[in-house]
Parts: sequence; C-alpha cells; structure tokens
Amino acid sequence: MKKDIISKDIIKTLFKDILKYFANIDLENKNIEFLDKELKRIEKREADIVAKIDNSYIIHLEIQNQNDKKMHYRMLRYYVDIKEKTDLPITQYLIYIGKESPKFQTNIQTDDIIYKYNFIDIKTIDCDLLLSQNNPEALVLAILCDFKNKNPKDVVKYIISSLKKYKNNKKYFLMLEILSTNRSLEKIIEEEKMLNVDFRDLPSYKIGYKEAWNEAWNEAEHKAKIANAIIMIKEFNLPIESVADKLGIDKNEIIKELNK
Repeated sequence: MKKDIISKDIIKTLFKDILKYFANIDLENKNIEFLDKELKRIEKREADIVAKIDNSYIIHLEIQNQNDKKMHYRMLRYYVDIKEKTDLPITQYLIYIGKESPKFQTNIQTDDIIYKYNFIDIKTIDCDLLLSQNNPEALVLAILCDFKNKNPKDVVKYIISSLKKYKNNKKYFLMLEILSTNRSLEKIIEEEKMLNVDFRDLPSYKIGYKEAWNEAWNEAEHKAKIANAIIMIKEFNLPIESVADKLGIDKNEIIKELNK
C-alpha cells in the first residue's frame, strides 16, 4: 500500500482545523486527548487519528490518499477496536485527499450489520472558505481544496505571501510543500518560494558584496542580484522573466551572464 503523504504529527497539528472547515465541528476550547498508546493497532497507519474530546466522545479521523474498495471494512474494524476500549460515543470521518475521483463504499448493510461512516472529499471544498480565514493552518489546507476557475499559480502565490506574515512559519511552509505533492503543485510552490525570498538572505548576496567591496553600494548590490538570479535559474530552473521581474533587473543582463 502506498505510504500516506501526511504524517501523524501534521494531522494532529491540523486536527481542529480539518474538522472545523470540512466537518463543521468546532473544537475550540475543547480538551483533546490523542489516544496513541491506548489504541496501538489503530495507530499502525500514520494518518489514523483517534481523539477523546472533553472525555465525553471519540472522533476517529482517517486521511486517505487513494481509493480503497475495502475501506468500509477497514473503518468498521477501526470502530470495533475503539469500542473495545471505551463506552464513549464514536464519530468517524474519512477525509479523502487523493487526485482521482473517489470510489468508496461508506456503509455496510448485510446480515445483521448496519454500519456507516462520514466521508468528505476535500476537492469539493471551495478554497475561498480557507483562504479567507486568518490562520496559517487554514491557508495550508487550502492547497488541497477546489480552486474553481482560479489560476493555481495565483492561489499558491497568495498562500505563500500570506504565510510569510506569521512568525515561526517554517513548519507551515513544510506542510504546504508536503501537501502540494498531492496536487502536483510542488514545482509552483518551489518557484514561488524562491521568488518571495529576500535576495539579501541568500548566500550569493554576501559573495557579490565581498567581491565588490571597494565599489559603490549600488553597484555591489546590483552584482549580488545578478549572482542570485543565476543561482535561481540554474539550480531551481525558474523562468528568466520571473526572476528578472522579482529582482528588478534587466533580463538581458541575466542572459548575458548565463552565456559567459
């Protein structure tokens, strides 16, 4: 079976937001206890999350990256495993984040068994719902939602520029990179990240400045920009026009340097 693209730690971080925006369940100010040790068999798969809420009910959250024709049996098995450990009410959610159209059976009605679980396909959620929220978790999850008629590059650009406003945003950028692979957006993510980096933070800026230390500041800064442009184009395969526009330099200067 293909490994899930989202780790258990990421799902725990996004747990409340996934349920809030996709299942209309608000867990703000609720006591959440993740039952990792109590339900080890459930937790064999990394994306399985079982949580006790306010010591009054259980939520089992399953993140699925691909179709599984036996998913309804797996979910029932999980339900039974949880029920063996607790008498609390259990609600189960399968969140599908895969690229293909979902093909899941969500209920069992056979013999003396009647069973069903809740199913949500993230691709059917309008990304505007999350893009309009003022928190980084929602912005990260938006990468999996329905862009409608929006240009994917514009959506990615908005998410990255918005995440930059938050302190300690490295973990959110990491989550975004991981999730973007499930929508084949990793190349756009990398390009936009590079174009949003202040060139003064890049090592080549210092190199350019050191080589031109005895020249005027503007000329030294310009040389650093050219050096960064070459790195961004050669190492990250970014378009010359995008790099030139971001750094505010003539693309012909970059082309000339590339041809040396």
